Amino acid sequence: MTVMETTSTRTDSCAAPPHPHRRPEGQDSYTISEVVAFTGLTAHTLRWYERIGLMPHIGRSHTGQRRYSNRDLDWLDLVGKLRLTGMPVADMVRYAELVREGDHTFGERFELLESTRRDVLARIAELQDTLAVLDRKISFYADAGRLYEQDKTFEQQKQFEQQKQYEQQKTEKAG
Repeated sequence: MTVMETTSTRTDSCAAPPHPHRRPEGQDSYTISEVVAFTGLTAHTLRWYERIGLMPHIGRSHTGQRRYSNRDLDWLDLVGKLRLTGMPVADMVRYAELVREGDHTFGERFELLESTRRDVLARIAELQDTLAVLDRKISFYADAGRLYEQDKTFEQQKQFEQQKQYEQQKTEKAG
């Protein structure tokens, strides 16, 4: 039984958009190598997720090989998003435990995700400030580059004019 299967029948809309490689329900049995190819995670990472309780209860074939379902892939999509937020692994494991515990943990899950959301918003604000600094620097160098090129062109024209005057004076003196 997977993390997603231990929850009530209430559907959480954490699933990613449909994926072309997904099989129909009931025929959705994926090997670890297929999941590696779909997710970009390593087999080691998938086994580690299972070991720490982030993805417990992965199905097994009659030979003991791991078999992942579409729900497991949905869960991995969510875990990937949580990783991108910077959520600590311990918090992700806690979230998985809360999901397995059932609907009475909605409040705790809400708080955990809301806290992560606040962290993400703070990080976005920090990145926007950083982007503004970069934009100012880029603008400065773009303007400075244009001015440098204009100055260089002006200097070249000035040198050309001076050379022309020198040549003209030289011709007048010789004549």
